[in-house]
Amino acid sequence: MSAEFAIYNKTHSITKLSLFMVNYSRELRIRINLRRKRKMEKAMEFVKRMRRVYKEAGTALKKV
Repeated sequence: MSAEFAIYNKTHSITKLSLFMVNYSRELRIRINLRRKRKMEKAMEFVKRMRRVYKEAGTALKKV
């Protein structure tokens, strides 16, 4: 996300406008609350679940 944010928020030398401003007619703002621990925990649960699914799929494919 940080690379995308940097690209869209960078002011072009010729137009003196950012890509986001040109496309959406407003400034790019990011709304992140880093103190929300609950969503991070849910994300980590998702990552663990997907790793387990990936591992199980890999094992099943090796058997085939």
